[in-house]
Amino acid sequence: MDLSRIWHLAIVFCLTCVLVKVIQLHRRRQELLKVLSCFPGPPTHWLYGNISELLPVSKVFQKVENWSLLYPFAFPLWFGNFSACLNITHPDYAKPLLARTEPKDSLAYRNITPWIGKGLLVLHGPKWAQHRKLLTPGFHYSILKPYVTLIAESTKTMLDKWEQLIAQGKSVELFEHVSLMTLDSIMKCAFSYNSNCQMDRENSYVQAVMDLCCLVYTRLHTILGQSDLIYWFTPEGYRFRKACQVAHHHTDKIIKERKKSLRDEEELQKIQKKRHLDFLDILLFAKDEDGSGLSDEDLRAEVDTFMFEGHDTTASGISWLLYCLATNPEHQQKCREEIKAILGERDTIHWDDLGKMTYCTLCIKESLRLYPPVPGVSRELSKPITFFDGRTLPEGTWVAISIHLIHKNPSVWKDPEVFDPLRFSPENVSNRNSHAFLPFSAGQRNCIGQQFAMNEMKVALALTLLRFELSPDPTHPAPIPTPQIVLRSHKGIHLRMKKVAQI
Repeated sequence: MDLSRIWHLAIVFCLTCVLVKVIQLHRRRQELLKVLSCFPGPPTHWLYGNISELLPVSKVFQKVENWSLLYPFAFPLWFGNFSACLNITHPDYAKPLLARTEPKDSLAYRNITPWIGKGLLVLHGPKWAQHRKLLTPGFHYSILKPYVTLIAESTKTMLDKWEQLIAQGKSVELFEHVSLMTLDSIMKCAFSYNSNCQMDRENSYVQAVMDLCCLVYTRLHTILGQSDLIYWFTPEGYRFRKACQVAHHHTDKIIKERKKSLRDEEELQKIQKKRHLDFLDILLFAKDEDGSGLSDEDLRAEVDTFMFEGHDTTASGISWLLYCLATNPEHQQKCREEIKAILGERDTIHWDDLGKMTYCTLCIKESLRLYPPVPGVSRELSKPITFFDGRTLPEGTWVAISIHLIHKNPSVWKDPEVFDPLRFSPENVSNRNSHAFLPFSAGQRNCIGQQFAMNEMKVALALTLLRFELSPDPTHPAPIPTPQIVLRSHKGIHLRMKKVAQI
């Protein structure tokens, strides 16, 4: 009798919990419907919301670009029935949001936190301000200047590999090679570590990063991915954990070796006598006003964040830049002529050369407009916001800024699909909306490493065009941009390369 009573109570308790959860979800949906009622958007499925229409990944940009034409400024996207964000597609809507230091949302970024930890990318509030202040010296020009030589070395290694491929009559798939090159560069520049990853074909870290990018994006667009508990028991959840372990092992190894060298007094004196400190030195030596530095947990989070943001995003930018110039040979030739005029008889590039690359810089910016390495960012409102047209959102709303759609907005850009570097000439920039171009975001939470990224793109562009003429590979389909945290191509970016005739 007692046992049956216990079972009866257990069943009642479980049913009550289910009922409470159903009520909570119902209230959540009603709140979202009320919040987003003044923003019309695409029709939703009764169970999946808009998720099914955002798959396959190769079609997602085509779909959202069509929606942005139907619903100007902003439209809601539903991930299931109980989670939705407002997708912003116009600079006048992005401007007031980016003027505030809103935290990253707890939904989209929660999927990446097990990988990169709580570093600068996902922090907010006083701790974000502390980390931003401690990390800023790592991007001073005096730190970045010596990196140019190191980036050039890594780029030349990549170009030597390309020479071998074209000698065999093969085309080059850019992203794989460029990703290895940027990883090689970030290891040398930020951690004074020669990984030799470009020559080591079995680089587990690069594969782990690629797997993680794909898995994080896929999880956001699947029903099972909305629950941490359920996702963790899926095959994709297992792959995610294994990839995180590989990435963390890689980071821990670098930090451990550097800390070991710092315990050696003679080695410490050598580091302190350097004309410059690398990024990891600055992290280890960083102290705020009260003498507090970064904890071991914070240290690993910032290293993992910089390793991701410093190599994968730049790899995307360089790959799409070379593709843009391959498909626009007249601009490619203008860039090559400018580079030759700057370098003269030299076959490498120096710090002082970067500021002289005027036309190349215009081409880089135009490629970043067409193919922004980070196609979007999202925030969670800490207080209500009112847009210029009077529409409002309350505290707690999930808001996504679609950088890709802002860069393609026909009300902001004339012929947005056309590659036209002169859009960024001084006279045209002065007449444009200040938030029409956001490859590095804007406001206080803009990309701290944007100058590093621009420098690396300039070095890679200059040395590549000195050696090769680029053209599309007709045996492969044109690349299809797909957002997987960073912007990739569905089936790669394949180019033909021809050695530049030396006079």
